[in-house]
This record gives sequence, C-alpha cells and structure tokens, in this order.
Amino acid sequence: MTTPTRNIAIIAHVDHGKTTLVDAMLRQSGIFRENQEVVTRVMDSNELERERGITILAKNTAITYRGTKINIVDTPGHSDFGGEVERALRMVDGVLVLVDASEGPLPQTRYVLQKALAAKLPPIMVLNKIDRPDARPAEVLDAIYDLFIDLDASEDQLDFPVIYTNAKTGVAHRKVGDDSTTLQPLFEEIVRSIPEPSGDPAATLQIQVTNLDYSDFLGRVAIARVFGGTLVCGTEVGIAKLNGTIQPTKITKLFTFRGLERDEAEEVRAGDIVAIAGVEGIQIGESITDLEHPAPLEPLLIDEPTLTMVFTINTSPFAGREGQYVTSRDLRARLEKELLTNVSLRVEDMGSTDAFRVLGRGELQLAILIETMRREGYELMVGKPEIVVKTENGRRVEPLELLIVDCPESFIGIVMESLGTRRGEMKKMVNHHSGRARMEFSIPSRGLIGLRSQLLTDTRGTSLIHSLLEGWTDYAGDMAMRLTGALVADRAGVSVAYAIWGIQERGEMFVGPGVEVYEGMIVGENAREDDMNVNITKEKKQTNMRSSSADEAIRLIPPRELTLEKAIEFIADDEYVEVTPKSIRLRKKVLDAKRRPKRWQEIKASAEASS
Repeated sequence: MTTPTRNIAIIAHVDHGKTTLVDAMLRQSGIFRENQEVVTRVMDSNELERERGITILAKNTAITYRGTKINIVDTPGHSDFGGEVERALRMVDGVLVLVDASEGPLPQTRYVLQKALAAKLPPIMVLNKIDRPDARPAEVLDAIYDLFIDLDASEDQLDFPVIYTNAKTGVAHRKVGDDSTTLQPLFEEIVRSIPEPSGDPAATLQIQVTNLDYSDFLGRVAIARVFGGTLVCGTEVGIAKLNGTIQPTKITKLFTFRGLERDEAEEVRAGDIVAIAGVEGIQIGESITDLEHPAPLEPLLIDEPTLTMVFTINTSPFAGREGQYVTSRDLRARLEKELLTNVSLRVEDMGSTDAFRVLGRGELQLAILIETMRREGYELMVGKPEIVVKTENGRRVEPLELLIVDCPESFIGIVMESLGTRRGEMKKMVNHHSGRARMEFSIPSRGLIGLRSQLLTDTRGTSLIHSLLEGWTDYAGDMAMRLTGALVADRAGVSVAYAIWGIQERGEMFVGPGVEVYEGMIVGENAREDDMNVNITKEKKQTNMRSSSADEAIRLIPPRELTLEKAIEFIADDEYVEVTPKSIRLRKKVLDAKRRPKRWQEIKASAEASS
C-alpha cells in the first residue's frame, strides 16, 4: 500500500516569511527530537543565505501529517533567482502563495504566481505576519484578487482558500482571531486542496531532474520528480540527454526526503520526489526513462538572462597575495562547475583566453556568485554590468522592468526626478494614508544599474525597491549614468592621514589611512565629473621650525564602506572591481595615468559603441 502524498512549493516575495513558516511546519510535524538543538531558518543551509536573510537555492524537505506525506519545496523570493522557482514549480502539484499582511503582493509574488497559474497549479493563499501592528489583511486580500484577475486566472483558480498565519509563533487561522494555536488549519487545507500527484506506477518510467547536489561519497546526486512508472534501485535506465541521445546508466542509490534527512529506498513510485545517486554527467532538465522503451519528457524552459558581466583574472600589482585560485584555468573550471547547478546562468568565451562573459538574471545573482567564489579562495576582477541587447525583426530591443518604489510621501518628487533621468515611466501610485506612497514604473533594465544606492541616498535609507522583468522593448537610446568621476591614486605606497585630509574636500573617500594602494587604484569619488589623479601617500614635511598651523588637528571623515554590490554599482566602463578573499578594491582598467584615456573620451567612445 502506497502512502498518500502531496507535493507543494512555497512561493513568495523576498522577506515575507517562507523559510520561517517551513521552520514551524517542521517543528510541529514532529521531525525533530524533543531535545534536538535546531537553529532558526533551518532550511537556509547556505552561509550567505543566513547572513542576508534570503533564500538563494531551492531546497526540498518532507513532513508527515496524519499519514499523508507532504513534500515541500522552499523557493527563493528574489527575482534574480527565478530560475530556481521555475524548476521548483515543475516538481509540485500545488503552491502556497505567502503574502505579507502589511506589504501586500509585490513584484516577485506576481512573477511566481504568473508561473504557477500558467502551470495550472491550485494555490492556497497564506497571509503571514498578521501580528504586525500595520497589518491590513482585508485590503491585502482585495489586492490579491485584483492580481489574480490581472493575470487572467480562471474561475477555479480564483476560488482559492485563505489561511492567516503568524509563522514566527507557528499559528494558523481560518479566520482572523479564531482560537487556533497551531498550524493544524494549514496542514488540513494542504491535504484537502492540493491534489494527489498524477502518474501511473505501472506506466513507462519518466523522471525529470530539476536540481543537482553533490556528495563526497556518492558523487553527483540528481533531485527529481517521478512522473510515471516505478524506479527500482540497481536497475539499468536511460538518461535522455538534452541533445536527444539516450545514455545507459545504472542507479546505485535511491533516497526519499524526511525532514532534513534523506532515507534510503529500494524503490520509488510515480508522484514522489527523490534523490538519485549514480548518474554521473546528468544535467538539470534531462530525463531518466526506460532503456528499452524510452519516453523522455520535454526539457525545462528557463527565461533568458538579461544582464552580462565580464569576469577576468586579477592583473593588479597585488594579484596572488590573498587568493588560492588566481589563473584563468581555475576561473574557467569554477564557472563550468556553477553551470551544472545554475540553469539561469550562461558563460561565453571572449576574444582573450583569460576573460569570460557571464550572463545572468540580475546584479544580485551575479554578486552572490562572485561572493561565493571569493569565499572559496578565488581572486578575480569583474567589469561593469551591461544589459543584454537583442535584435528582433531588424529592431534592437532591451529588457524592460516593472519597478516598485515604496517611500515616504516627502520623497516622492526626488524619486520621480531620479527615475525620469533613467527613462522610467510612472504607471501607478497608491497612497495607503500611512505616510508612505507606493509607485509603479516601467523602466529599461539599464536604468536599474546603480539605482538602489542612489535612491537609498536620496531618501535617506527609507525607500524599499523591488523589480521584476516585464518583457522586452525598443532600445531607448543613451541614458545618464554615473555623473561623478573618480579619485585615482597616482603612485604606489601606503595611504597617509595627512594626504587624505587634503584630498577629502574634493570628494568622498573609499580608503582610510594605513591602506596599501597602487597606481591606478580608485581611492574615492570625485565631486566633479572628471577623474582626478591624487597623491594619497604624501606625508607632511618635517622641519625644526614651528609653523603657525602646527597645532591644527587633522580631522578625517570616515571613508565609505564598499560592499561588493555597491562596488559593482559604482564602477564605470573603464573600471574594474578587484575581488579577493580579503579585499574589495576598485581600479582603472589602464593603471598607468599617462596611457589612460580621459573620462570624457571614455563616455564618448561608449556612446558611439552603443549607437
């Protein structure tokens, strides 16, 4: 007798509480022992996920509720990791759509909901954080109905159940304020509303790989959904490759999910989500099928990347000091390894052997990749992010974004002015009479590069910015980007407080005293649009004469701390970000000041190249 099964994905905008809800579901399902120590957000296993408080990788877990096994896929909430969401939806038969009861549906909610409705997956709407003092569940529910109608949902899809939760305390209600003290209403709704997986255990074997893992003991592990047939451990099967060939292989180990553990299994049937070892060379989107009578499934279709960056080896005077992997061969091997598990990424060779063009969904996705490589001991340099421009029917088209800005009413004017210079068009403005306004813009993806830091500066850190790829539009022409130049060190040495004191009135510094610099390294942002070469190593002349200004104290303004994302947003076409395990530096592509083109020449050349 087979165990009743439900396969669900939890989808939501970033920071609406998906992983916290999965935490509560795992605890209340009895997965953990009484005395077992469990960290919060247990599903965020990646170090970067814990630091940033966001889910980056889709992950699987499973719980049992009254004899029914519920396979849960926790998906990322940021649109840059949409490739993970698309694969997760292929594995499941229904979705929990989680929405913050105060913020309401945001761009990523729209994105994942659009994908779920297109796949005909029944939704359960979960309004989370109902304990917030500014929670407004009735208005948010109205906004969700509007969103469903806007996405052309069918009558059946509009008739969705609604559960109100406080994921932090692990409570779910069918109506706000009822006497429920656990997540039982949510578990009951999952069993009642999500259909059992379809698929005949006696049919031809059909399994699709949607994720990959790696084990030091088992090698490559494929995480997959069984769509038809029964897979027995030790049998010979065929891998239907993306190029159409069938490659024979033997299954050495089978696992099913239970909580955070994997249980070894002898056989798995249609409808279950499994981990399969012994399938070297398999890729995401490929199928495992019967060797004698192959019936491969359609490969996964993933949205095209919209952003590109150049990754190259570190050629600065400090190269090789801090990193373990510094050669182009190391860089190529690491990028090829990333392609195995990240289907929304592309890597292309460039004219030289030591540079690679990496295409992805957005700045955050590429910044996470760079940060991961940095922590693994890689040294590299990355160029300015650029938008992928395509030619369709003789027209140049570029990606268009839906941008939502939530800011205090007093900053509406400056936000509209900033977005106007980046060719943003306002579509809608909503004021909830809470002192904040929400504005929707259509803006070319180019306009988002460097926008986040600019808006946070303009609104004194009070704005919330979310974006989502909306489609492709005619190329909008030139766009004003960074209006300021750079302060560039004109010689190697160690930065000195006296020199910084003289330079800081010219602009904002990126380095403090006692920092080793080299010629061509960017040490600050000039207040004017030209670059300025400065001597940051200049020391005060010592004499035996007492000067009238001898007792003046040197007051230094603290330098601006550059995170990886801020550094990537800041650089211009003629600059690189140098990334090592211990440092993030900015530099000019041409270090020698005598050979370096002037900034206005670079801007002119860039404009001519794009026209």
